[in-house]
This record gives sequence, structure tokens and C-alpha cells, in this order.
Amino acid sequence: MSQDGDTVGMVLLPGGSFLMGTDDAEGFPEDGEGPVREVTLASFWIDAFAVSNERFARFVDDTGYVTDAERFGWSYVFAGLLPAALRRGAPRPDEAPWWCGVSGAYWRAPEGPGSGLGGRADHPVVHVSWHDAVAYCRWAGTRLPTEAEWEYAARGGLVQRRYPWGDELTPDGEHRCNIWQGRFPTRNTAEDGYRSTAPVDAFPPNGFGLYNMAGNVWEWCADAWRADHPAKVMRGGSYLCHESYCNRYRVAARTSNTPDSTVGNLGFRCARDAG
Repeated sequence: MSQDGDTVGMVLLPGGSFLMGTDDAEGFPEDGEGPVREVTLASFWIDAFAVSNERFARFVDDTGYVTDAERFGWSYVFAGLLPAALRRGAPRPDEAPWWCGVSGAYWRAPEGPGSGLGGRADHPVVHVSWHDAVAYCRWAGTRLPTEAEWEYAARGGLVQRRYPWGDELTPDGEHRCNIWQGRFPTRNTAEDGYRSTAPVDAFPPNGFGLYNMAGNVWEWCADAWRADHPAKVMRGGSYLCHESYCNRYRVAARTSNTPDSTVGNLGFRCARDAG
């Protein structure tokens, strides 16, 4: 059943101009984070939370939708979350050997065979491709946010701050997002309380009332990475991000993946035109 017109769980953001991008020394110019430029947006609605397993399950139960990971028969899972039997012999990409290609991993079995969603109904759905996210949005009568909308939303009304809450990663020693603590990829102290995904309402919201715009899971955006490339933009960083290699939980940070890619730290939230 389509939920067209339903804005429950969404926040209406007023249109206006903001400064997008960064020239921060901690940034990655090669990712296209800069230069800082003024962008003007119309008003729009955006989810306060990433789409959860519970919400995605309603979509699948209603439509019978089969995700890309299910069709392919496998997806990437972080090696540190797997039992030895699944790690052993699993294919790993040369450029990121902490990922294992696990047969049978998909959104209902995030760590592959034997895993499930017990206790994780309110965690963000993962192992969803860009195509899967678009299919969900079509069913829900929504769409993916543009990259500019996503960054405007993530900033929460702050101007050129590094994170959704300001410039300090842990103000007064308080963790504000779910990222890696320790030495990546071998030791995670989980000082923020989570070794994998956290509930979609974990940690305080930003100034717009939006949760987990930094860390937890990467979020798909509508935009192509660049005009001559089929990859799609991902924003926000994830529970695996660490300053030593992936300091991309900053609001201006960006990366990409092909639209059929699925992995255990990638989800999405929805947007909708206002008016």
C-alpha cells in the first residue's frame, strides 16, 4: 500500500541558501568537497531517521520486493562481525580487505547465514542498493534526498561547522555519533556503545531534529557522483569510519558506490517535495 502524502516521521525544512562544501584542512579535495559555494534550495521534507529494518520489512511484506543482494546471492560484511567459519576463505577486495563477500548476507541476515534482526527492528536497514532505496521510496511516495538537501539537513542550521553539532568530535567527552574507536580495523573499543549499527534514534538530534546524520550508516543520495560516472553519492559516514583512514563523518564529506552495490554499513533516508 502506497503511503503517498504521508509525512509522519519527517521534518519540514524551509527553503533558503546555505554554504555547501568545505575547504577544511581535514577534508579531501580529491572527493570534490570544495570549494565552498552558496546553494539555494526550495523547502522540502526529510526523514528524521534513517529507514529502519521495521520500516523496510513493511515495504517488502507489502510488495514482495527482492533486493539486489538477494538476487546476487551475497553481500559484503565487515570481517570483524563474522564468525571464523564465515571469514575463512571469504573473498575480500584488495583495496579493503576488512570486507568479506558473504553468501546469503542480505538485509534480513546482516551477517549472513545464522544472523537475523532480533533486537534490531529499530536499527537502520543495510545491504540495500541504490536501486533498492529508490524502489522503497517509490512505494512510500517519497524520493531520495539530493546531495545538497542532505548536506543542508545534516548541518542543522549551523554554518560551516565540521559536524552536525559543531567543530568538536566529542564535546566535553560525549560521543555524538556511532563511529570506530580504537585502531582500525583490528581493535574497536566501542566507547560510543556500539560495535555495529545503532538504533536510528541513537544520540542527540541536530538543530533540525534529525538523527544520525554522522556515522551509523552511509546514506544514499539521488545524485550521480559526477556527470560522466554511473556511481551514486553516499553521505554521512558509518560505524566503521575512523580518522586514520576514513574521516568522512564530517558533514561536507562525500563518497560513492555503484547503484547495485550492497554492503553492511549502507542505508538511506527519504525526502519529499514540500507543497
